[in-house]
Amino acid sequence: MITGDTAPEWDVASWLNTDNPLSLEELRGSVVVVHAFQMLCPGCVSHGIPQAKAIHQAFPPGRVQVVGLHTVFEHHAAMGEIALRAFLHEYRIHFPVGIDRPDPRGNPIPMTMQAWHMQGTPTLFILDEQGRIRLHHFGQLDDLRVGAVIGQLLAEADAAAP
Repeated sequence: MITGDTAPEWDVASWLNTDNPLSLEELRGSVVVVHAFQMLCPGCVSHGIPQAKAIHQAFPPGRVQVVGLHTVFEHHAAMGEIALRAFLHEYRIHFPVGIDRPDPRGNPIPMTMQAWHMQGTPTLFILDEQGRIRLHHFGQLDDLRVGAVIGQLLAEADAAAP
């Protein structure tokens, strides 16, 4: 996916930390920060999850929506929903987390990970209020750069508001 493309809808098997399934269409009008992670990924645990939690706490929920995507492409048996529920509780993750749907054809790469052309985890996406990808980054990304992109997108939204 290229920066500026509209993000395709995710393919999620189930949602945690939310009463209703989320769709990108429903999140239009907000800046959306998607952190794709695996609970056994060291970079996710040391950087990606803390960064997502900080963003979730720093910005108003109506303006910036943080969504986790648990996208398991290895160690499938160890990272099921029960283990993920315990992980979210222990790490005090309160934003919505979708469980990427496994590929029914047996490919170890789950469906959203394939559709969004992710290389691995952690992967960060930031979508503007129209659902366009404005940042797609694999690996660790400096908090200052992430905050600057979010701030720029909020300023663009404010400038476009009537």
